[in-house]
Amino acid sequence: MNQVIALVDGNNFYVSCERVFNPALENRPVVVLSNNDGCVVSRSDEAKALGIRMGVPFFEIRRLVKSHGLVWLSSNYALYGDMSARMMRLLGEFAPRQEIYSIDECFLDFSGMPGDAAARGRDIRRRIRRYLGITTCTGIGGSKTLAKLANHVAKTRRECGGVFDWAQLSAAAQAALMAGLDAGEVWGVGRKLALQLQGMGIRSVLDLQRANAALIRRRFSVVMERTVAELNGESCLELEDVMSPKARIQATRSFGRPVTAIGELREAVMSYVIRAAERLREQHSACTQVAVSIHTGKYRAGASRYSPAILIPLHTPSNDTRLLAAAALHGLERIYRPGHRYKKAGVMLTGLQPAASAQADLFSGHERPHATRLMAAMDAINRTYGINTATFAGAGIEQPWRMQSMRRSPHYTTSWHDLAKAG
Repeated sequence: MNQVIALVDGNNFYVSCERVFNPALENRPVVVLSNNDGCVVSRSDEAKALGIRMGVPFFEIRRLVKSHGLVWLSSNYALYGDMSARMMRLLGEFAPRQEIYSIDECFLDFSGMPGDAAARGRDIRRRIRRYLGITTCTGIGGSKTLAKLANHVAKTRRECGGVFDWAQLSAAAQAALMAGLDAGEVWGVGRKLALQLQGMGIRSVLDLQRANAALIRRRFSVVMERTVAELNGESCLELEDVMSPKARIQATRSFGRPVTAIGELREAVMSYVIRAAERLREQHSACTQVAVSIHTGKYRAGASRYSPAILIPLHTPSNDTRLLAAAALHGLERIYRPGHRYKKAGVMLTGLQPAASAQADLFSGHERPHATRLMAAMDAINRTYGINTATFAGAGIEQPWRMQSMRRSPHYTTSWHDLAKAG
């Protein structure tokens, strides 16, 4: 049985989520900015038409706010994460197997399913748009690499209507299309690798498809050899039905203003531990080490730089926020030096292992059953009523150090207080 793989993704996902709840943003150039309103992380098609690049610092394009009516928004990751979860649940109904690849992309296995795959892709597009207000594109091929490339075609060629299936073209038409696509558009071929391929005379996707696989392996790696095989319809990358647990979990943020006092640093580190611990429990893991880092600014003239980090081992694996916070704050006390203006702090949980199989310490009272129930209760409250509904006082209340989010939209789907109101 030939494999049929589809890749579905949400177009300009962060901007699309904002437009669902603010229709006034339709047909306008819109960008969503990264933490601290720094760089562009999502662009509407209208913003792309103005030449705005992904990752460009906002100060470089601020002039477009007045000259071209550019709308800028602070990132609202709670909203985007919830909308992603809703979209992925809907997409899971279209195929027996699904691999969630990123916040706005997933692979679906159409192998052996009756009917036309492209028609199923169009049905997906209609239903997601109707139920969630998100516009999607679907690419279909005999491998994950071909599906990813087909998605690029669906997204960039208006005549496709947002859906493209390689099987709808003859072999000659497929070759002609691949000849017009740069090899750098292939999944896993970055800018540097594309330049190396050009040195070998491999400039288009067709050139890469027809390349000598053994030569590609010797020159690059077995991964690139598999890419060539995948472009020829040989499936080498299996769908992962369950997302693999992360090997480490990190929470790092820049401050909205420089921080000098140890008290404010404690609040920031505590808040990052809270979020990291929630994500740790989400994947049913426990950690054995907690890393803490703090950083001064990079560009202040005459100021000395100080960017220490420390790794604190735990006596027993844990996902209890209280225990992780105690370790993180202990580490902070050891690396903090007064007299510096700190711009950033981070917490990383490493040495992860399944919580169910974590070895307990006979002489430690930290992992008592009531601790597990307490963490589960707090997580349930926050899932139901919104992030930080139940939290720890150590994270502070006013949090003057918090990153800037001057134009963040309400948490429409994750907070009762931010529910949209019909006027």
